[in-house]
Amino acid sequence: MKKMFAALPQKLFAALPRIAALVLAVFAFGITPVQAQDWPNKPIRFIAPFPPGGSVDQVARILANALSPALGQPIIVDNRGGAAGSIGTSIAAKAAPDGYTFVVVFDTHAVNPSLIPSMGFDTQKDLQPVMLIATAPMALVTNAATPYKSIADVIAVAKAQPGTIGYGTIGSGSLGHLAMTLAQVQRGFQVTHVPYKGGGPLMQDAIAGHVPLAIGTTFLVSPHIESKLVRPLAVTSSKRTARLPDVPTMAESGFAGFDVSAWWGILAPANTPKPIVDRMLAELAKVLQQPAVRDKLTQQGMDIVGGGPDVLARFITVEVDRWAKIVRDNNIKAGE
Repeated sequence: MKKMFAALPQKLFAALPRIAALVLAVFAFGITPVQAQDWPNKPIRFIAPFPPGGSVDQVARILANALSPALGQPIIVDNRGGAAGSIGTSIAAKAAPDGYTFVVVFDTHAVNPSLIPSMGFDTQKDLQPVMLIATAPMALVTNAATPYKSIADVIAVAKAQPGTIGYGTIGSGSLGHLAMTLAQVQRGFQVTHVPYKGGGPLMQDAIAGHVPLAIGTTFLVSPHIESKLVRPLAVTSSKRTARLPDVPTMAESGFAGFDVSAWWGILAPANTPKPIVDRMLAELAKVLQQPAVRDKLTQQGMDIVGGGPDVLARFITVEVDRWAKIVRDNNIKAGE
């Protein structure tokens, strides 16, 4: 045995501990190099942590339909709504890191850590960023039957009769909720928050007139603006959006410096093998270049980013810090 080891080149002998550690790590994650090369060999699950009908569900289905042929396997969209997206995201965070579970997250992903301290997973440690898909402004809209033609109209009534106007969002602590909180603090008016469990239910009630105001992504509200079922009052981005060029920004409407954008990203369980993440990233990049996919996203107000894991990781860190301060300073609680 000594002669055997003596015959080994000195550099290889020195590398044996590192080689052994690598082999142990590979088997600890349950993925061998051969398995990673063979991925995927069974259906893949895209968790959409919101109900059907909202922007997350739509983005997940658009991408799944385009990716499936490229990867040679079905991609199943699994709607697991609840708790501002944290329930479905928790399922993804606890799934096996084998490349067969991904989650499509929304801007609430960066708010939930400060809003829901008992989520049961760490947003930045238990999930592996894959791609920042896109960003988009939000739009404040009103039911077509209301008398409101501008935010100034809303503010006038809200100041005269505080709390009598309701506004709907996709949930407590959602970006729409935080954006409207900022607006109220900045201009000193009061409207009542009405949280929903997703974009689909929100727009159903906005169209039916059950809630006079709604705030959601341009992706979510644009089809209903075009059908004239709701009327846009303002967008939350710093500049007007090409999707709604005639709609003023919040800044133009008297909210100096106002700039809030929604975003969508794809994550995998932490420790998903890098070759699998790289392959998914590459296929996503190709899909986002397909005219049919780009048109479906951009025509509804999205600005496609296509940023890789490092871009998404940095973006999430900035958003988590930004919204934690807003939640803390305004004492925003889950379920309120």
